[in-house]
Amino acid sequence: MAEVPEATCPNSTVASRDDSGDDSHSTASSGEEDNHSEASGQNLHIEASTSAIDSGSNHQSRSLRLNDNCVTIYATKFLDDNVPFRKKIKWLSRLANVKHDGTVHCDIPTDMKPHTFDSDFYSEAPEKEDTDTTDIPNIPPLQIVMLIVGTRGDVQPFVAIGKRLQADGHRVRLATHSNFKDFVLNAGLEFFPLGGDPKVLAGYMVKNKGFLPSVPSEIPVQRQQMKEIIFSLLDACRANDPDSDVKFDVDAIIANPPAYGHTHVAEALKVPLHIFFTMPWTPTSEFPHPLSRVKQHGYRLSYHIVDSLIWLGIRDMIKELRRKKLKLRRAAYLSGSYSSLTDVPYGYIWSPHLVPKPKDWGPKIDVVGFCFLDLASNYEPPESLVKWLKDGDKPIYIGFGSLPVQEPERMTQIIVQALEKTRQRGIINKGWGGLGNLAEPPDFVYLLDNCPHDWLFLQCSAVVHHGGAGTTAAGLKAACPTTIVPFFGDQPFWGERVHARGVGPAPIPVEEFSLDKLVDAINFMLDPQVKQRAVDLAKAMECEDGVAGAVNAFYKHFPVKNAKEKPEGETQAHSGFSITHYFGHA
Repeated sequence: MAEVPEATCPNSTVASRDDSGDDSHSTASSGEEDNHSEASGQNLHIEASTSAIDSGSNHQSRSLRLNDNCVTIYATKFLDDNVPFRKKIKWLSRLANVKHDGTVHCDIPTDMKPHTFDSDFYSEAPEKEDTDTTDIPNIPPLQIVMLIVGTRGDVQPFVAIGKRLQADGHRVRLATHSNFKDFVLNAGLEFFPLGGDPKVLAGYMVKNKGFLPSVPSEIPVQRQQMKEIIFSLLDACRANDPDSDVKFDVDAIIANPPAYGHTHVAEALKVPLHIFFTMPWTPTSEFPHPLSRVKQHGYRLSYHIVDSLIWLGIRDMIKELRRKKLKLRRAAYLSGSYSSLTDVPYGYIWSPHLVPKPKDWGPKIDVVGFCFLDLASNYEPPESLVKWLKDGDKPIYIGFGSLPVQEPERMTQIIVQALEKTRQRGIINKGWGGLGNLAEPPDFVYLLDNCPHDWLFLQCSAVVHHGGAGTTAAGLKAACPTTIVPFFGDQPFWGERVHARGVGPAPIPVEEFSLDKLVDAINFMLDPQVKQRAVDLAKAMECEDGVAGAVNAFYKHFPVKNAKEKPEGETQAHSGFSITHYFGHA
């Protein structure tokens, strides 16, 4: 079998299937595919993470020097199911490199025109949207399952949405990690456990800065977590309640993208799916995928590249899920992405006053506003905190939520020194990372274990945090100037948005966290003009009801004819991504 030269375009000869476990339509037995599927997933991440890593190797310099003809040939060959899987990975690495910080750096020719896609879903001239909710159809009582993967900050907006849906007469089951069982049940919703441990997931993502592993040793951790999540989704949709044994028969699915297998479960059960997320996941020309680093002309394509890298990493698990558990036909390579669908509505949970809806997003995509859960009304702060707050000026909040901190003692000392140098009082939230481990904290520092942000931030003059969407929303709602110290994922994106809005300094990546940078950030936030901009933004957000926006979006896009009645053969598992269409080749 002829190998593709590292520094050249793939030739036109179609390579035969090798032992890489690709999705070719060859005569290989299903047993042979099973033997290779696990290995292929492992090989994907090792190759995408080590050969493409920014390690000073010659591979990067050779692979990124592409002309338009090379890119076109790569695009065409990607859709050939007879080309071995490993070769497709090599070609993809010439367009995208997973860096040491876990971000995907894309090298796109400057004269490439992102003008054609295989769906009106990403129309660059979207229809005029009808914002009048009076014509929303009368939805009968539904049994709705929410498939939500992530940390507490990812789960909390869906608790708020679920409570509103339940108040409207629907039965709502929130399926998430077992760590959040009490949180969900105390909110009055039904709970079902998903696989995966959010502490393990958070630790993995802090090390790798995102969804894609940058160190081969992390691959088994990520894959085990993914598999536990993916293979728990079907039971979450149809199993009886684990405590009461009450039957559950799902009518609709709400999910966030990290649930991975949600689209395939919806296809198998023939029920409508609505995806909501706190970070951009739909291609746009206005800003890049939050996990990517690319110049402006490549913004739109960056979504498809990241989507493809994730899909390639879980393809063997999805194949096994579809064949063994869902009894579905095989999803051909890049024809059934895990999330980028042509006919599934998306709702984005952020304020349009912070990030307006892009002009090239069509009518099936909504920006609903931040979704807040009222926790302050039932909160009783400790007397020591109330007294400390009354004894001086409003403090600066500093905390990183449920994210593990790599060097908590060092970071704590930097925080204390920065507060002392700027003569500010500060509240340090210990979180999961061991921050604030001080035997005797100075008088100007208060150590806190846990406290609702919607209560606490109103007592603060400014906030410093990791940049999770929920924490960012709470700080801005409280009119707090904000410094974001991003760890991974969408956090750099929110740091950039906050800075662009003028309500915070440039984000400080956690690996660059230092005394000088924190002092500069605090001084920036103390500027009266910055505070005024934060107040103005908070006033603009006052009129938003993101929970109502999310519920109305769900009702608006709910099919009049239940998706369970779809004729056999009609499938929802179709990607909005076509490499050849993107490059102008049908």
